[in-house]
Amino acid sequence: MFERMHERLKKSREIERRLERPIAAFSQVLWPYPESRLILFISLMATLDFASTYIALELSGNNRISEVGLMAKWVLDAGGFPRLLLVDAVCVAALVGLAFGVRHLYKKMGYAGFGRAAFVFLLVPYFVFTIVVVVNNVVLAIM
Repeated sequence: MFERMHERLKKSREIERRLERPIAAFSQVLWPYPESRLILFISLMATLDFASTYIALELSGNNRISEVGLMAKWVLDAGGFPRLLLVDAVCVAALVGLAFGVRHLYKKMGYAGFGRAAFVFLLVPYFVFTIVVVVNNVVLAIM
């Protein structure tokens, strides 16, 4: 019985090793730059998100627009923009921390390619979504 389990584990590792390289290559296509640059851009986009939200809601003079995100709307109502800044910072830090943690775990298990892929797959969607939000906020502020 233990021999069969050992064989299954060995086959599973072989399959994972074969998949690691293509998945790592796909993460390189998705984000061909160093991972540190992704963190830098995410920080920049989070800052632009907050600033554009502030401009769209406070400075544009347009009272027909409001925050669409339920949590952000609740935080704005409860504590205003200073508290929204704090919540945004905590959420971004938690997401980045999760990405680093997963990457470290995969690296520790000997799958550095999966670690990079997990890092990229966790953070690139947030980066793209934030770009869309910033563009939307700028358009709303101009209108």
